[in-house]
Amino acid sequence: MDVASPAFLAPLMFLGLVIFLLLGYPVAFALAANGLLFAGVGIAAGLFDVSLLHALPERVYGIVANPTLLAVPFFAFMGLILERSGMAEDLLDTIGQLFGSLRGGLAYAVILVGALLAATTGVVAASVIAMGLISLPVMLRYGYDKRLASGVITASGTLAQIVPPSLVLIVLADQLGASVGDMYKGALIPGLALVGLYLLYVFGVTLARPHAAPAMPASARTLHGPALLLRVFTTLLPPLVLIFLVLGTIFLGVATPTEGGAMGAAGALLLALARGRLSRLQLSQAMDSTTKLTTFVIFILIGSTIFTLVFRGLDGDVWVEHLFNQLPGGVLGFLVVVNLMVFVLAFFLDFFEIAFIAVPLLAPVAAKLGIDPIWFGVMLAVNMQTAFMHPPFGFALFYLKSVAPKSIRTADIYRGAIPFLVIQLAMVGAVLAVPQIVLREAPPDASSVTEIPVEVDPDAGYLPAEWR
Repeated sequence: MDVASPAFLAPLMFLGLVIFLLLGYPVAFALAANGLLFAGVGIAAGLFDVSLLHALPERVYGIVANPTLLAVPFFAFMGLILERSGMAEDLLDTIGQLFGSLRGGLAYAVILVGALLAATTGVVAASVIAMGLISLPVMLRYGYDKRLASGVITASGTLAQIVPPSLVLIVLADQLGASVGDMYKGALIPGLALVGLYLLYVFGVTLARPHAAPAMPASARTLHGPALLLRVFTTLLPPLVLIFLVLGTIFLGVATPTEGGAMGAAGALLLALARGRLSRLQLSQAMDSTTKLTTFVIFILIGSTIFTLVFRGLDGDVWVEHLFNQLPGGVLGFLVVVNLMVFVLAFFLDFFEIAFIAVPLLAPVAAKLGIDPIWFGVMLAVNMQTAFMHPPFGFALFYLKSVAPKSIRTADIYRGAIPFLVIQLAMVGAVLAVPQIVLREAPPDASSVTEIPVEVDPDAGYLPAEWR
């Protein structure tokens, strides 16, 4: 590589970011500091145009003024209010009563409640912790295998990653320049398919090992007939109405994702008030957690913007394109390598960090290959879902361990997660092999593209074309 080229600094800049992260610096500040450091190095070496930094104030203003990102605090607040209102406990009890007479009934209930919580809260930690506290002791009391119970809870909790209104889908849509509503529509079938595959796996376990998932004893099924029907009506109907209020209006084009999130937040407050479970302390805690999460996202996005601006100013995008240009297989080769890379990164980084570090570098390459951004985004979202599940660093595993009884060993949680991790990886493969799962129609034929076109004007220096 020519040391007189600004692209020489690009791989060093990426390596510098890795070193910052390994040293334990916060991601947002590591991104920004690394970007400004290499901007200074590039300016001193005469390889970076200082005028590019003049775009930073406008870019930062564009982030804080982005109406799409306003959906993040709305959906986070909605989820936190519902989690503190006891909705998870009521749903688990009701669905457990419905399916309790079946072998694996409690496991089915946990999966279905996980899907409902994912569609109303969109927060993995809240789902896993709530179901771990409520359902795990009950499942163990009725003789469920420890590994199966742990795996069901962690897997159903991670559905909040892919089932709309997932926060990661909002972030990916913003990073890929795609519509949040279209991203939600694209993720709907993969999310529901995962729910179905989880249920199918539990059914298979009940056939192969009936003792691992016994039915609830008759003494535990206290609701029957009209009483059970009334409980179903009063417990299941409100969250279903809220789901339609949020997602239905978005899918029908009546509301934007931000407006849908606002309606969801208002609906969550009304549900909590109707249950008489909205105290001033709960409201204060929900607002405090929402502020922290939103600030976390915005600061990472600002740091990512600084890093990306400098990285592209040093021809980092050209360097990345040349790297992928060497891959065999065209579009398929690119997607396979990207999925493997994201899977490995998920061992060390959470989904926000991957979305803000890796996706901005990969998105331009995907666009030049003609890959649909919705298909690409949903595929990455399903892949990043595995970040919560695979041992030894899966966050969902840690969330469950923090609330699990002492009889549940870490090894039990790890072994219970593996079958569901395999299911998630199979779904990544299905989305890759059958784009119609996401797009409902075949994407434009890009199979003939075997190289990534890189346009460099030798007379115009090393700046990307859109900055000249």
